[in-house]
Amino acid sequence: FYMIVGLVRADGGEITLDDARLTDLPIHARARLGLSYLPQEMSVFRKLTVAENIRAVLELRGLPVAQIDERLEELLQELGITHLRDNTAISLSGGERRRCEIARALATDPRLILLDEPFAGVDPIAVLDIQKIIRFLKERNIGVLITDHNVRETLGICDRATIITEGRVLASGKPHEIIANEQVRQVYLGEHFRL
Repeated sequence: FYMIVGLVRADGGEITLDDARLTDLPIHARARLGLSYLPQEMSVFRKLTVAENIRAVLELRGLPVAQIDERLEELLQELGITHLRDNTAISLSGGERRRCEIARALATDPRLILLDEPFAGVDPIAVLDIQKIIRFLKERNIGVLITDHNVRETLGICDRATIITEGRVLASGKPHEIIANEQVRQVYLGEHFRL
């Protein structure tokens, strides 16, 4: 993910999004082309409220104030966090924080969102909420690329999966193909894994 978003320089190959070549572009230019990144670590401004966190991203887009206000309300509603609008980000639970972070990512109007360990540090109810949000993103034709060690949660939501071990692709395919792959079971999932 670091190479895709531009935090680490690629030492070979090409990074593209649709027809746009991203390889040598700075982070902000990649974002303007529709790439959004949600890191595993907390990425909200902890002392700002939920609404202020989202507004800060919307303001960076240079939108008129009325459009910012309208989009802010839409994002709060879409992510089910309207009731948290005046809460500081530091006071949020893991699942609430994730929803705020996803709202911030959506504020950039992305074509592709990279989700780094979206299920890490959240309770089982929040996992279901995040899966629901990912389905919502798919319905809006926003591409979602997930990296996560929580295989059950990830395979339960994705269309395609790739298992990487020791820096190499072990298997790639639809979730049922991954689960049925004997090598994947031996190296990663275990013999008794069920979805």
